[in-house]
Amino acid sequence: QVQLVESGGGLVQAGGSLRLSCAASGRTFSNYRIAWFRQGPGKEREFVGTISRSGGTSYASDSVKGRFTISRDNAKNTVYLQMNSLGPEDTAVYYCAATNLVGVTVTPRNYDYWGQGTQVTVSS
Repeated sequence: QVQLVESGGGLVQAGGSLRLSCAASGRTFSNYRIAWFRQGPGKEREFVGTISRSGGTSYASDSVKGRFTISRDNAKNTVYLQMNSLGPEDTAVYYCAATNLVGVTVTPRNYDYWGQGTQVTVSS
């Protein structure tokens, strides 16, 4: 079992930045690929990005590429999502999720463990 807890959400004006954190406990954190998903009002859960077990490679969706960056610190059992140039379209509940699959996967059902989510609201 891996327990995930997101933090860092809040209200920000358009053009601003936020950094989300995903803190893990339980089994060896470095054994898991971590992803961020988001779910806006009335929308399906959307893949945001993912980072490899070591943190050496990351992959972001086209909708956030160039604005969002994923990083991880395995010594602190934490993954980060740095979000810049935020717009109202980024308003959503953001979730981190863990899988023991090695390759990149953007499908929510491939992730076994989920946090409770943190709300991000971007005002125009």
